[in-house]
Amino acid sequence: MSEALQGTPAADGFRMPGEFEPHEATWMLWPVRGDTWRDGAGPVQEAFCEVAGAIAAAEPVRMGVPPGQIERATAMLPPAVEVVEMESDDAWMRDVGPSIVVGEGTRRGVDWRFNAWGGELGGLYDNWEKDEEVARQVLEFEGMDRYRAPLILEGGSIHVDGEGTCITTEECLLNPNRNPELDREQIERHLQDYLGVSKVIWLGLGVVEDETDGHVDDVVFFARPGVVGLQWCEDESDPQHARSVDALERLRAARDAKGRELEVVLLPNPGPLYMTEQEAAGIEPAPGTLPRPAGERLAGSYANCYLANGRVIAPMLDERTDDEALSVLAELFPEREVVPVPGREILLGGGNVHCITQQVPAG
Repeated sequence: MSEALQGTPAADGFRMPGEFEPHEATWMLWPVRGDTWRDGAGPVQEAFCEVAGAIAAAEPVRMGVPPGQIERATAMLPPAVEVVEMESDDAWMRDVGPSIVVGEGTRRGVDWRFNAWGGELGGLYDNWEKDEEVARQVLEFEGMDRYRAPLILEGGSIHVDGEGTCITTEECLLNPNRNPELDREQIERHLQDYLGVSKVIWLGLGVVEDETDGHVDDVVFFARPGVVGLQWCEDESDPQHARSVDALERLRAARDAKGRELEVVLLPNPGPLYMTEQEAAGIEPAPGTLPRPAGERLAGSYANCYLANGRVIAPMLDERTDDEALSVLAELFPEREVVPVPGREILLGGGNVHCITQQVPAG
């Protein structure tokens, strides 16, 4: 195992770029778990292939694949996608992969601690040893030095603007199932040290029934410095409405690290969406893993899109709201091509396009 660096990224002059900044590549992980994905993960593998292909048209894609699935993944994936042998416990590269930071002429990676979204207090599965090794393996493949952060944190719980601002949620980062020994001020200090930020904007709750305890990437994202897209629920009878109102009020009251007010662009709320009987029947329950019953509300969000080079990869979730979401994204990103991809199968496992990707910023 490669030795971790001493010190912190901020002290060494490094920062995490915004996702909208240029990428060298994107990393993903191949889905296989029958207790997360239905029908032996076949349908979601097809969806991952569409996402990978949409990104690969704009930048290189590297797919971490366990040894027993190399042949299948190679046959299914577009030829442009590089298959890299890699073990993992599931396929959420955003949450188990490294956050890559840039400094003067070089890049390094932050390897966060991981406990499967809550460990013994609500974690999604009871063994995450392989996931804990993913960030290190990615950084070794990329030839980048590694910081080992002292914080349990998933990449989906943070968004940065590359200019000193981080957005997160209290529901996730202050949850006692992550870092119970740390208070808000101590967690902020770790974010500043390991992301190179100076300002943390705290939202309250994430999306209703989000099994990640309120990841911010289902709520809001930076389109560019000073501009964010926010999931917005109009229906006052939906419990998501109050959460959206609270998030909007906090964002409008906030100032970023440069002292700017934030421009907030509203994205429609899909659904509400629910797991069907047929979908639930295809999932194989297993001891020590989160059950996925029929009728369960799914945490669908168009904010869970991914910004590749020159493209927005947008999950399609609800035919009643998909077109509006695409229109809003097109107005928000006039310089990018908005590319719709199927989001339903990925959503059944608890996340979406942003959750299954992790960018390697350009050097």
